[in-house]
Amino acid sequence: MNRFNGKTVIVTGAGSGMGAATALRFAHEGANVVLAGRRPHKLAEVAARCDGGQTLEVPTDVSDWDAVRALVDKSVDRFGGIDVLVNNAGVAVMGSLTGTSLEEWHKVMATDVNGVVYGCRAAMPHLLARGGCIVNVSSVSGLGGDWGMSFYNAAKGAVSNFTRALALEFGGQGVRVNAVCPALTMSEMTADMAADKALMDKFADRIPMGRGAEPEEVADVIAFLASQDARFVNGVNLPVDGGLHASNGQPKQA
Repeated sequence: MNRFNGKTVIVTGAGSGMGAATALRFAHEGANVVLAGRRPHKLAEVAARCDGGQTLEVPTDVSDWDAVRALVDKSVDRFGGIDVLVNNAGVAVMGSLTGTSLEEWHKVMATDVNGVVYGCRAAMPHLLARGGCIVNVSSVSGLGGDWGMSFYNAAKGAVSNFTRALALEFGGQGVRVNAVCPALTMSEMTADMAADKALMDKFADRIPMGRGAEPEEVADVIAFLASQDARFVNGVNLPVDGGLHASNGQPKQA
């Protein structure tokens, strides 16, 4: 398939995990892909693997408004416009409310919430001009609470509801806004968790499909939401969770 031939897609947090997989998926379908992230060497590694459309690497700290505006400007200067924005960059902090610092709170909110707001605000005029779309990367942690992750829950809950609000505001103007909400996804961010067999067994017991997602499995859903196949899908926070949300929360009994 080449659903994105000639389209320009910005992917934040594109240096690893879901961001890298998403950039590769769009490139494979012919898109011009702008790879944004904090680590230039990681962006270069992903760009070298992209086949299909052209790539542009823009080292970017999404918590910096001026940096995000520069990202958008460079994308438009290079490719003439923007068709898709994928707000994927994020950080997570684990710990209790009183056991984590306010500095950590500000870090999570600056990247996970401000970064999404800045990206949407800076890109929106260009998306309106082309009838583009936004896919935000929220989380199942933005749909329900976790033990020991209150800061991350607050941030991803904000992303989920911000997605709904923008869908209302801009859907009638031709810009769809949706989000994916992955459960455990195997990546650089979750490497420590993946090394803990007892913890992985708990996840396998809780997720009906018995495992965490691969980054490519989330990227495929992001590409669907950005495509014409999803042209009447707007304001959705779509769980990509192996059936986690099919449960009412009671334990497995057989």
